[in-house]
Amino acid sequence: MKHITKCVVAGIVAVLPIGGTVLIIAYMESVISESGISKLPFYFPGLGLLAACAAVYLLGLITTTFIGRWVWKKVDALLNGLPALGRLYSSLKQILGYGEGDDAIFQSVVMVPYTSGAGEEMGLVTNKCVSADGVDQSIVFIPSAPTPTSGRLIVIDSDKLRFVDISVHDALKALVVVGKADIPWGAGDSAQ
Repeated sequence: MKHITKCVVAGIVAVLPIGGTVLIIAYMESVISESGISKLPFYFPGLGLLAACAAVYLLGLITTTFIGRWVWKKVDALLNGLPALGRLYSSLKQILGYGEGDDAIFQSVVMVPYTSGAGEEMGLVTNKCVSADGVDQSIVFIPSAPTPTSGRLIVIDSDKLRFVDISVHDALKALVVVGKADIPWGAGDSAQ
């Protein structure tokens, strides 16, 4: 009985990722095919997913070429200039780590000493300030993993931070994949 239970549990664990993937693909195909693509004369099951993957690939291909980057900058400027929706678009870009410069929500990536001193945690500098006694301080958002939209905000002396030379977008991506990204964590200056 113990052997049978062990094998059944192992089989369930083995089939869950496969079954989950099949269910997600089937759900996506049903949603895409309900959009009207199933009425095309050359429709076949899977065409919706294939078309979506091809569209994402082509968009990536376009944005990686010289002319495509120029076009994408124009589209980006157009979307930023839209009343009301432009602010939403800009905010989403900032939250995803695509904003740059001092006006960005997240200005740089830092490693913050853990309170016990036994390690470091990743943080995103949102602003800088000077304390009442003249010490340079940084306001740092410490995001949670794998959901970087939640976390905590701290104010810390800037000289206690280790600045890391990676983009905010790469740092957020590393948080979502719980550190399994190819990021040079040790790179960077101890002060900036």
